[in-house]
Amino acid sequence: DDGDDEEADEGLARQFLALERALTEELRALPPPGPPVTHVYDPLDYAWDPHSDFVRRFLRSPKPVLFLGMNPGPFGMAQTGVPFGEAWHVREWLRVRGEVRKPPLEHPKRPVLGLRCPRAEVS
Repeated sequence: DDGDDEEADEGLARQFLALERALTEELRALPPPGPPVTHVYDPLDYAWDPHSDFVRRFLRSPKPVLFLGMNPGPFGMAQTGVPFGEAWHVREWLRVRGEVRKPPLEHPKRPVLGLRCPRAEVS
């Protein structure tokens, strides 16, 4: 029955998202970094909507590999919540949707514009 397969797929994505939430809580319990670090972005907090849309759309079956982390630049996951995902590709190619809020402490030279970020990630 296709309905059972869809439920299993949704369950896999739901389990993955729950695991991410639990790991994020563990990271939040760590002491904050000190100088020279002044700003820490957590896109799984402020960009959860597009991140979870991405996971639900593309984690439809078990995968043999798992990429953890985000690209090192400020114009990818920091903007979109999608690992290795700059805004144009996430929005236009993957068709991921969702609200991206502002992080609690935003660096003035690295504003979060979310899916409307015009910059490309070169990293």
